Amino acid sequence: MKPFSICLWFDHEAEEAAQFYISIFKNGKINHIAPYDKEGFEHHGKPEGSVMTVDFEVNNQKFIAVNGGPLFKFNESISLMVYCDTQKEIDDYWEKLTADGGQPVQCGWLKDKFGLSWQIVPSIMDEMMRNPNLEKRKRVMAEMFNMVKFDIEKLRQAYGN
Repeated sequence: MKPFSICLWFDHEAEEAAQFYISIFKNGKINHIAPYDKEGFEHHGKPEGSVMTVDFEVNNQKFIAVNGGPLFKFNESISLMVYCDTQKEIDDYWEKLTADGGQPVQCGWLKDKFGLSWQIVPSIMDEMMRNPNLEKRKRVMAEMFNMVKFDIEKLRQAYGN
């Protein structure tokens, strides 16, 4: 079975976005850029030779960025999750993804400058939220809802021993 690819729809920023994402994540690379040709112009309206799709990867996850026009925009109904082992990782991803017009949201969520939603999450969060001890989970949830960017130490303190 082949792995999934994620397709991201842009107006005309596909190549810029792909370059942005591969600059942020390790092991990022652009595999192929396909141009529009004159065929289908009546449907896509894009100039011949302009970028149609960018096939790229970050951390072995395949993406296709398509310049499909202004018809569709990103919204919060889908987000990409990045699991981080350290506060430094959280801080670095947060800073890079909110740069140049990105926006912090709530509970580890942010929107990048293209409007794509991300969740920058401590790796330990899954363990904390799966703990059978309801009181520990409640304390972590209460702390989490007071955060914009996650603070691992505060979450650990709320979690307790």
